[in-house]
Amino acid sequence: MTQLPYLQKANSSFIDREVTKMGDIIKRWNGEKIKGVGLVGAPLSKSSISHSGACFAPGTIRKALSNYSTYSVEENVDLLNWAIQDLGDISMHVTDIMQSQNRIYETIHRLSKENESWLPIILGGDNSITYPSVKGFKEANGEVGVIQFDAHHDVRNLVDGGPSNGTPFRSLLETQTLKGTNLIQVGIRDFSNSKPYYDYVNQHRVTVYTMKQVRQQSMKEMMETSLKKLEQTVDSIYVSVDMDVLDQSQAPGCPAIGPGGMDAIDLFEAITYLGKHPKVRALEIVEVDPTVDFRDMTSRVAAHVILHFLKGKHLGT
Repeated sequence: MTQLPYLQKANSSFIDREVTKMGDIIKRWNGEKIKGVGLVGAPLSKSSISHSGACFAPGTIRKALSNYSTYSVEENVDLLNWAIQDLGDISMHVTDIMQSQNRIYETIHRLSKENESWLPIILGGDNSITYPSVKGFKEANGEVGVIQFDAHHDVRNLVDGGPSNGTPFRSLLETQTLKGTNLIQVGIRDFSNSKPYYDYVNQHRVTVYTMKQVRQQSMKEMMETSLKKLEQTVDSIYVSVDMDVLDQSQAPGCPAIGPGGMDAIDLFEAITYLGKHPKVRALEIVEVDPTVDFRDMTSRVAAHVILHFLKGKHLGT
């Protein structure tokens, strides 16, 4: 059959032979041992205490990520040769939240057990996925530390609402999956938390950086201090990014938007710095709701969190 060089697939985007996009290097997982990055979707949002369409976020984040270039002009770094595999989404139970969370736990645990060298990037979903994800990761990787970027402590009691997106760190602490001394919270926002929950994290000796401290301190120094604290006591570090840590002007597609949040540039700086460290071995992004977003702004920022994380990993190798 005659080949027509200018005939493209329907709805295809502009093709420039000298530009490589992330979508060109992300490959579908073939079921074999994972060597490199593994993208996993955890599309759970029925556990959100407010309206949330975060179950749709893995798809919009993937789409946004695929459209960006592999090249970092700031660092003269190209991710072109990175092995990145998309494992697809974990199937959620239609009505049973705890069954859905257990599926996340089992999947992350098994993948981590069977793929010692993989670098998981988990796309939520709401923040309730953090408990089963960290639990599964920890049981396969030894003592774990978590650096949590979030406007909220997420230690709500488990009586009033069950295992929701407001309780993951309560669950991690109370099941002793995570030691309070191995949890660092960054970006905790004014008038977004209660005193009993602030007292709770203090009682568990959690390190808390409020937004006031984020504004007043160097992000690099804050991350350097955090890593020095954790690297002596843990085998691996898990980075959790709740996108509502950002100011509502930069992440409008979050269920819990609010003023006075972090600037995206500061978050990118922190994520790049963390990515360089060899003990940082997992990243999750949660609380993006595409149904209330504007032009996928929040998913685009989430995609850049992934890009800056991989850039840090590249620089650290």
